[in-house]
Amino acid sequence: MEQEIAAQVVGLGGATDFSLWQLFLRADFVVKSVIIILIFSSIFSWALIFEKARLFRRIDKSTQLFEDKFWKSKSAEAFYKNLPNKTEDPLTNIFKSAMGELIKTRSKSSSVQSARVERVVEVSTDKALKEIEKNFTYLATVGSTAPFIGLFGTVWGIMNSFQSIAISRNTSLAIVAPGIAEALFATALGLLAAIPAVIAYNKFNSDSQRYFSRVDNFCKRFLSIV
Repeated sequence: MEQEIAAQVVGLGGATDFSLWQLFLRADFVVKSVIIILIFSSIFSWALIFEKARLFRRIDKSTQLFEDKFWKSKSAEAFYKNLPNKTEDPLTNIFKSAMGELIKTRSKSSSVQSARVERVVEVSTDKALKEIEKNFTYLATVGSTAPFIGLFGTVWGIMNSFQSIAISRNTSLAIVAPGIAEALFATALGLLAAIPAVIAYNKFNSDSQRYFSRVDNFCKRFLSIV
């Protein structure tokens, strides 16, 4: 009779199958919800990681190309007029905003013109920075919270395992093991989601700082020429 109760509580009939799918199917609603949240968080994190990796590769190449052409040009205004109307390179857009303001304020005094161009450069740089760092917070959030979400699923699953022991009055490992395996599966998924997110956040944050240090150096040199 006790074995029948234990089988009903922990699903002993399929407890010998410890595949990931079976662990998910045997889990209760709360643990299943935790697993689903972590899986979708991990999928979105990886999609974001690939997107940001492509973004930094692209802007590094386009910015290098822009700088090479700019410093080889004879006139900043002539170079500005030959630029395409639409571009996805942040530094090019910052330069276009600055040159547009420079041309528009030609009739102003040099101090007023300089202040307005510097302000436009500052605003354009801040806008570009926000666009590049978009969704960085998501990676940081997943990296910091996913292990705790997984731990919550683990604690809940272990609580269910102890309840199974109390109901069945059987401390056999065959009774306890399936519930503990399901619980630990949630922690494993939490770490699986968190570790890549933390690594990617640190890398992209470093890449962003390095890129905007490069942009800042160009802007200072450009403003000194102006």
